[in-house]
Amino acid sequence: QVQLVESGGGLVQAGGSLRLSCAASGLTFSRYVMGWFRQAPGKEREFVTSINWNGGSTYYSDSVKGRFTITRDNAKNTVYLQMNSLKPEDTAVYYCAGRYNPYTYRSYSTYTAEEFDAWGQGTQVTVSS
Repeated sequence: QVQLVESGGGLVQAGGSLRLSCAASGLTFSRYVMGWFRQAPGKEREFVTSINWNGGSTYYSDSVKGRFTITRDNAKNTVYLQMNSLKPEDTAVYYCAGRYNPYTYRSYSTYTAEEFDAWGQGTQVTVSS
């Protein structure tokens, strides 16, 4: 049973930081491209960032580039999202996702939600002004 479990969400003031974690089980973690998406109330799920199998290549949406950092620890089957300089518009449910692809990684554009196979249940991030 493939399972992704996010943690680390919460309430933070604008300008603050949070670190999200996503623990994976039931899969060969290193064979998955991992990513983070987010969904705000009344809006569609949007791409945040992605990372290749060994963490050597990443991609960020323009809205978070320079503020967020994605990393992974394959020995712990965990992917992280460090969020700094948070803004109220970052408020959303954040989802961890995995895409099975042991061969290639697209480092030059966003991914769509349809390109991912496994999803967590999400963790709420609320940024107050």
